[in-house]
Amino acid sequence: MLQRLAAYLRRPAASPRVAAVRCVSSGSVDITAPLNFWAGNRRTSQEKRDAENVYEPATGRVLCQLEPCGAAEVNQAVEAAKSAFGHWSKMSGMERARIMIEAAHIIESRREEIAEMEVVNNGKSITEARLDVDSARLCIEYYAGMASTLAGQHVQLPGGSFAYTRREPLGVCAGIGAWNYPFQIAAWKSAPALACGNSMVFKPSPVTPVTAVLLAELYTQAGAPEGLFNVVQGGQETGSLLCHHPDVAKVSFTGSVPTGKKIMEMASKGVKPVTLELGGKSPLLIFKDCDVENAVRGALMANFLSQGQVCSNATRVFVQRDILPEFMEEVVRRTQAIEIGDPLLESTRMGALVSRPHLERVLSFVDQAKKEGATVLCGGEPFIPSDPKLRGGYYMTPCVLGNCTDEMTCVKEEIFGPVMSVLSFESEEEVLWRANDTSLGLAAGVFTSDVRRAHRVVEHLKAGSCFINNYNITPVEVPFGGFKMSGIGRENGQVTIEYYSQLKTVFVEMGDVDSLF
Repeated sequence: MLQRLAAYLRRPAASPRVAAVRCVSSGSVDITAPLNFWAGNRRTSQEKRDAENVYEPATGRVLCQLEPCGAAEVNQAVEAAKSAFGHWSKMSGMERARIMIEAAHIIESRREEIAEMEVVNNGKSITEARLDVDSARLCIEYYAGMASTLAGQHVQLPGGSFAYTRREPLGVCAGIGAWNYPFQIAAWKSAPALACGNSMVFKPSPVTPVTAVLLAELYTQAGAPEGLFNVVQGGQETGSLLCHHPDVAKVSFTGSVPTGKKIMEMASKGVKPVTLELGGKSPLLIFKDCDVENAVRGALMANFLSQGQVCSNATRVFVQRDILPEFMEEVVRRTQAIEIGDPLLESTRMGALVSRPHLERVLSFVDQAKKEGATVLCGGEPFIPSDPKLRGGYYMTPCVLGNCTDEMTCVKEEIFGPVMSVLSFESEEEVLWRANDTSLGLAAGVFTSDVRRAHRVVEHLKAGSCFINNYNITPVEVPFGGFKMSGIGRENGQVTIEYYSQLKTVFVEMGDVDSLF
């Protein structure tokens, strides 16, 4: 299955990059095993299907081949999850917590190995990949701590009677992940589900299928029942089979708005609850009384993390006209200084975009912006690293667009790449109206030194996750999710327990039945 990956990772070390990659193969990752996983083991597809190539974004090479799952494989994975649910749901919260904490410890001990595999499969810098692995670990630790706190309510009724509520698991949950944060998303979806007593069948993006299987193995190694967390690979067909499966009780999806709508429609056939974390076209409002240097740092964090492939990115940067020249000069200078190249090198701050078609799509938005009158102040071009091994990779220079207007395509549509559109504004009232003039509402931010303005502006921003004097900070203790077409439900934080459990009310009569008949 992964013979090409094995051959690639076993090349003689000739540079810091190759040495870093080879240490993946020297760990405990089985790079020759299948990518599907259920009932405690990696599995091969029973039916012969056309294998799909998986690419390494940094080099453009074929990394491995993916075997998509059909109905038979999805059924087996769901059956394994049902079997594990029977045992897992009967365990106490403390018992579940001990296993989840052990999984977190294993992740911590294998942090570098997991991060390097994430880089090879996704293209983001090793610095960011380590932080993603940390976020996954912290999420599992957080919900392990919550597992023993799940409780109901006691209500005293007349005559000594009473009622109480029980918070119970849903059953088998389906998780469908995106390619921009493969390992982290798998943890963000599985941790609250498992804490509540559910089991899960997870389908990663076919573009980045490798690290979700590592998480499945880590849960098993930590002592989770076989079948508690399963991985089925594939694209639209596999996802549809999961959504329609009669034994799947809930679907949690991260991805695009159009796909989210389809998943919601499919889940509605079985009246299944959904959590949808969808796209964004978020605004960042920078007022003249802000710390400009801090605002520039925030704008860079809001646009260029993970090569701009972040759903919450604030790609509409509104700058008050009085400080626009100062802001533009500094943001362009710092954007031009971003080191692009080998994502496995410590010095790299921007790696490769996830695929060749996606790179071409992002570049086409820059071309369209120029046609519509925007000014390219820097970047927006293909980038070819000097290292010959990387010349087939999917790189571009981070781009800042000036002279943008609200009607431009680059301002209205989600680009999902390293492209910042800068717009000017005069008044608070004006910029709030413009910031909210979108069907999306995932995130928003404001930079100002006026604390009253900050809270006043945030109150009027129609977005689910808002930032004051910072951006793209996602602690696992805090809920994350959107308004409007950016999604339904939340991930992370205490409230997410409500999205992976259901409430049962029990009435207890302590006297005789008072009957009307």
